[in-house]
Amino acid sequence: MFFSESEKQQITEAIQKAEKKTSGEIKVHVEEHCPYDDPIIRAQEVFSFLSLDHTVYRNGVLFYLSITDRKFAILGDEGIHQKAGGTLWEEERNILYNNLHIGHTVDGLCLAIEKAGEALQEHFPYEMKGDLNEISNEISFGKKKK
Repeated sequence: MFFSESEKQQITEAIQKAEKKTSGEIKVHVEEHCPYDDPIIRAQEVFSFLSLDHTVYRNGVLFYLSITDRKFAILGDEGIHQKAGGTLWEEERNILYNNLHIGHTVDGLCLAIEKAGEALQEHFPYEMKGDLNEISNEISFGKKKK
């Protein structure tokens, strides 16, 4: 198991808190192993598989983690890039990188999610009327090796 039940809850709560600031959708996907040298390739596949590219405002964000390989990627949909550009996730990447490499995976992930919510808020503020949770806040997991 990648995370304890309390760690899963902590991450889910971080997503819920971040999404209260924005109409954006944040998703965490965790796998044991990334099948590619570049985790962004796998993140793009997962992004599509999880339908993050089907949100109303095209403002989905994926935090992809490969635990064994110690790789990760943060991927935002085209609506985000049109409004904010491609360098939006630099702070979040630095937070995650620094925390993953000292073994603080959950804390780093939660902090990066919080910062992503703040970044999304600027371009995609929360809409009290009609704002739907389009993507589950629960962590999704890839296959584990047998």
